[in-house]
Amino acid sequence: MTKADRKKAIIVFAVLAGVFLLGSILTGGHGEKHETVQEMMQDAVMHELNKVSLFGIKDVNPGLIAAFVVSGILILFALICRLFVIPRFKLVPGKFQMLLETAVGLFDGMAKSNSHHLNKFLGAYIFTAGTYIFTGTIFELFGIQAITTNGHPISLPAPLADINGAIMMGCLSYLVIMSGGVAVNGIKGVGKALKDFSLPISMSFRMFGALLSGALVTELVYYYSALSYGLPIIVGVLFTLLHALIQAYVLTMLTSMFYGENAEKSEKKPKKKKAKDKTVIAEADQAASA
Repeated sequence: MTKADRKKAIIVFAVLAGVFLLGSILTGGHGEKHETVQEMMQDAVMHELNKVSLFGIKDVNPGLIAAFVVSGILILFALICRLFVIPRFKLVPGKFQMLLETAVGLFDGMAKSNSHHLNKFLGAYIFTAGTYIFTGTIFELFGIQAITTNGHPISLPAPLADINGAIMMGCLSYLVIMSGGVAVNGIKGVGKALKDFSLPISMSFRMFGALLSGALVTELVYYYSALSYGLPIIVGVLFTLLHALIQAYVLTMLTSMFYGENAEKSEKKPKKKKAKDKTVIAEADQAASA
């Protein structure tokens, strides 16, 4: 791209941004606020007010709808890749093939470096969990709208910004960690994993707190009209990208480390020799010395 083309692109972008900003100011920019900032922040945590109807069957948290949408997108993407992309892989990879191989290699290497037993299963799980966390966190940037049971529009949040989703991810990771210990050490692996009984709680609330903090900051910036021009884009994108990368890395790293510890084979303690054997050995030593 030449310098002239760059200048034209910058001018067009600036003009469009100015038009959108002017339009938002002329149209009021003070959208109807049907709840106070305290209610907005409380509902972001508890989801007691803004619920969405699930096919008319039951009113559920918007995070559950977001979880279904993200899961459907990932499953569809995986099927398309398996049926149409992977069979066409080449010896000299293209850009998309390189991207997939790099992502798989990253999590596979993490699994092998932290666990010497059953690391293929571990690599598959942390790849799935990391992809779900990253995609689910990025999902809120698209601002997909839903209508609440009160008739108000709402943007679907990240699935793990709901405490229920975060707890389930933490508990699932804990069960995977326990399964590694059971597969290698049998029933002893359960006792070994139960020593870290606080692990699912810490993993769940760490993820929930990190994602919720970004959502609350973004909501506050949007709520006050003095800050709602341009700044939400920067704040929302930065917080979301950072949380997506950091939380995906933290959970997969912790899971692989604890899995590796529990999947280590327990060393059998040598049995103590009987007193009779000790007496025989002592008599033999005395006879040899005589």
